[in-house]
Amino acid sequence: MLGTALSERLERLGLPHVKTDRDVDIGDRQRVLEFAERERPSLILNAAAYTRVDDAETHEADAARVNTLGPEHLGQAAAAIGARVVHVSTDYVFDGRATAPYREDAPCAPASAYGRTKWQGERRLLSSRSERSPIYVVRTSWLFGEHGPNFVRTITKLLAERDELRVVADQEGRPTYTGDLADALLELAGASRRAPAPDGVYHFANSGAVSWHGFASAIREVALELGLPVRATRVVPVTTAEFPRPAPRPAYSVLDTTRMESVLGRAPRPFLSALRAYLAAPNAEASR
Repeated sequence: MLGTALSERLERLGLPHVKTDRDVDIGDRQRVLEFAERERPSLILNAAAYTRVDDAETHEADAARVNTLGPEHLGQAAAAIGARVVHVSTDYVFDGRATAPYREDAPCAPASAYGRTKWQGERRLLSSRSERSPIYVVRTSWLFGEHGPNFVRTITKLLAERDELRVVADQEGRPTYTGDLADALLELAGASRRAPAPDGVYHFANSGAVSWHGFASAIREVALELGLPVRATRVVPVTTAEFPRPAPRPAYSVLDTTRMESVLGRAPRPFLSALRAYLAAPNAEASR
């Protein structure tokens, strides 16, 4: 979902780039080093991750291979060739017990295997940071976009099929449109219109904190506005306890994006605006 959005923007900018998927296994150190030496990129954008949050509870080694060792290998490769790295991380590095938005320097205390592997990946990648090889770690949350399964796509489908939806109302975060995130990542690293920003850890998400229930309700309202098929007459709030999952979810994972705003010179657009643009796009129906 994010990798394709990044590639589309690089193509529009006319910047030569090499796309990889399973052909370059970032869990394989030798493959990563060989690829970096062969292609000699000036910038490595890492959108790869093991994101099956519940599966990670029983397959933590598999998650760690991608989420922990992968970033470490990319950092080593970047150091060898003097490249910058932009790595995407997650709100799951936090325990979700805060009552105010998380800043970049807030203590990390992941409650799930997925969160632990992503946090360790951040730490290992940042250990390779140098003046010759700047490292950008960008934490984000609640992604939706055109090129993969996501909450918005699931809800629009269910709205058309069911009379009523039941959605968790006691988890709060900030939805993020992959197109906006991709733009921010490229600007941050100096791949678009501006010089690279100081490296380090950043947060990015569209503005506006909301619960999953509130997000689903907003999707229903926008779908109705746009004339999309909506059968459901209401979205019912429920608790996390009513839908137990193997991996704990942060109850509050709202990210503070002040640092990113200061280097981009703008605030992220509201998630409602991004949601409306996504659902109104000509290819939105096909992407669902």
